[in-house]
Amino acid sequence: MTFYQNLEAIVTLFIQLFVIFPYSALTIQRQRELIPKDKQSIEHTAHSEEKEPERKPGAMISDKVYKLCTSQETVSSLLAKDPTMAPGDAWKQLYGGHAAGEKESKNEARRHRDTITPEDLQRALECGKWGSSQPSELFLKMYHDALCTLDNSVSNCMVSPPLMGSSGVMPLSVISVVPDIMRHMSNLIVRAEKEVILATNYWQNSVASKYITNAMRELSKRAGERGERIVFKLQYDRGSAKQLLDNHYFVPEKEYLGKAVALPAAEDIPNIDLQVMNYHRPMLGTFHCKYMVVDRKFAVLQSNNIQDNDNMEMMTHLEGPIVDSLYDMALISWHKKFEPPLPSHNSPAVQGGLRSFENKGHNEIFDQNGAIRGHSAVVHPERMQAQSAYSYEPRASNQPGYMHPESTANGNVATGPSTTESITHPVGNSDNVEDLSNGVRQVQLNGDQNTHPGFEVQDLKTTEIMAENARAIATTGDAEHVVHTKDGPKNVPENGTLAQHGVNGPDMETQEFLSNGTQVIPQSQIEHPSPSGNLLLEHTTDDPHYDEDIAGEVARVQTAVSPKNGETRVEAVTRHLNHTKNPGFKGNAPDCAPQEEMTPYIPHPIHEPFPIAMVCREPYGSPNHSSVYNPQNEVWLSALRNATKNVFIQSPTLNAEPLVPEIINACERGIDVYCYICLGYNDTGELLPMQGGTNEMIAHKMYTTLSDAGKQHLHYFFYVGKDQTTPLVAKKKLRDCHIKVMIVDEHIGIQGNGNQDTQSWFHSQEINVMIDSAMVCKGWIDGLRRNQNTHLYGEVGKSDGIWRDDRGEEAKDVIGVDPGRFSWAKGFLGAINRVRGTGDF
Repeated sequence: MTFYQNLEAIVTLFIQLFVIFPYSALTIQRQRELIPKDKQSIEHTAHSEEKEPERKPGAMISDKVYKLCTSQETVSSLLAKDPTMAPGDAWKQLYGGHAAGEKESKNEARRHRDTITPEDLQRALECGKWGSSQPSELFLKMYHDALCTLDNSVSNCMVSPPLMGSSGVMPLSVISVVPDIMRHMSNLIVRAEKEVILATNYWQNSVASKYITNAMRELSKRAGERGERIVFKLQYDRGSAKQLLDNHYFVPEKEYLGKAVALPAAEDIPNIDLQVMNYHRPMLGTFHCKYMVVDRKFAVLQSNNIQDNDNMEMMTHLEGPIVDSLYDMALISWHKKFEPPLPSHNSPAVQGGLRSFENKGHNEIFDQNGAIRGHSAVVHPERMQAQSAYSYEPRASNQPGYMHPESTANGNVATGPSTTESITHPVGNSDNVEDLSNGVRQVQLNGDQNTHPGFEVQDLKTTEIMAENARAIATTGDAEHVVHTKDGPKNVPENGTLAQHGVNGPDMETQEFLSNGTQVIPQSQIEHPSPSGNLLLEHTTDDPHYDEDIAGEVARVQTAVSPKNGETRVEAVTRHLNHTKNPGFKGNAPDCAPQEEMTPYIPHPIHEPFPIAMVCREPYGSPNHSSVYNPQNEVWLSALRNATKNVFIQSPTLNAEPLVPEIINACERGIDVYCYICLGYNDTGELLPMQGGTNEMIAHKMYTTLSDAGKQHLHYFFYVGKDQTTPLVAKKKLRDCHIKVMIVDEHIGIQGNGNQDTQSWFHSQEINVMIDSAMVCKGWIDGLRRNQNTHLYGEVGKSDGIWRDDRGEEAKDVIGVDPGRFSWAKGFLGAINRVRGTGDF
């Protein structure tokens, strides 16, 4: 950058910090005033004489946008011709930088969102490359609204417009804790043939990161044996002053070898060309992305950062033409010249076939009943019992031993009742009670319970930990999951300590099974998994076991979450959910029926490609709420406006100011809206100026605004872990949820990086996909229900939106619906304490 460019960047930051931020903090309200249904008629009468402007002739998708989407040139096509070109230069050549488009078209589209014509839908259809798939009308309405935003800013779509609408397949979804997602990523890395592009919002030296660094070393070894080299690009956002002058900052090896990141040195991975970038757009333009593209054939899109925490997360594995769209997005995000260039620059995914489905073992994952072979839960959509998608039967939260009287055979699959058989005869050797202590010995939950720091802090000084916490809060927006400087965990049994548990090694029971066996699962083992006495070895950082395909991974992970000798199913789940963070923490839920066992990996049967659209947003640094009109936000709003049956939302937070009124409007018109949200998640951050308020505040606000009829259509729940009977406040870091997904009318799914909070709606770069597949959505709905107890114990009261247990008591250690007059001060003080590592954890 030149001297004048550096000076401009510094001046811009000072204006943002000392002019725009104070003004925005004083003028931006958390939420707009919501008018209760019974008062809306008065408001309507007062404004009834105001006439809606007539819609002008012509389509809302402008000719400019139509031309962009039907062009043959993209950023990736220009790099195919010249691999030495910087993607930022390619974008500028095609789309002229970040200039806005036709403002009049933007206003026209926003005024007439509810008057989309068949001609508009046809134009939207022609703006995508759907292959043999045919988008539904609802999908096209939502895609249409996303396309209209390109007149405001082409750069907001974060992908070349011709690749925004595509198609593809999804062989696998993961709904589980961070280690399970890292396991799949590590398997894809070691199977790479040419290149890996990996992006995460925050990278922290941790057990999670060791899955990746171990895989990098294994990949280098395998590439060396083939006589090949691998190009590996890693991009993250770890706040740095250098980003002020260079948003896309290349990280030197000396820096990424440090204790906080701990990537492998060049001599440790001699057959990998590694390049690392640290990207942030000051002040608030966070690179919140989490994705990976391998060989331009496979892509994964997930909710988690690469750091240790207790979160439940979600990942999808994508193949087919949509991988070209994600690859193009990755180029645009990188922005700078690739050194060395990417080997697959001229090998588009559209020509590469569907690798996972070409493996004949994929359909062998399922038995004749549609369950994962050797297990009980039916995961094949065509074999699932017919049921209402989101039916639920609330249970008493203070009765952990409570059991429904129904038998397993007559059980309700939607609610998964416990059975006398499963309680009195747990899987394995129930006679030997001593076995229960091996890896599952429990401690009582109490207010002083601390958790293991997921970040490896043993070699860091207090000041270094504080710097790491400040960096994490600034870039992730999460003030809860940081490292504390208090004393270590208390009341943790000896066999639950990190010393005997390895860095994240297996528990003592698993350790007995470790051996030097082959790393690839034989087909016979996949088809007929061994009984509990001869388990498949768990893939850990201390003892890696890589598989050759998805079928092998599914078999291995399902075995790991299944009961060992003496365990009930729920005890096995507790062991799995505790993983790195909470060894020894006790689950108190009754045992689940066999068909309700947890399924971290949800394989999807072989299917034809279906429509998929990229619905993203670019980062926006200025501290105001101007950047709201973009593809991501519009499809979320369009879903609530156009749904005809129901909308399901799971997010750690839900407080985005434009979203709340649309949820209320949808409920008032009879649409069932299900919200699965995390109790107390990032409360400290959400009390700061310009933020939307805590989850409890918003739930209360919505229920007290809705009419009596509308309240019956809002189903708001706080997340409850699979082994729990109450929501646990996030600051305890015991059972949290970080999934980001929306399902509309049970066949449209939106999944990816974006939360339903202020940061994701107005500032962060977010990557999401919108799919049109009833088959995949059915698998998601079933997996989301089965892998948590939210639907059983998490519902709030419909009168006031407050969660209470069966004795009428509110959750403990929460801020509540009224944080007080000076809540912003509480937010600042809480954030400072968390940076220091001394806050209430």
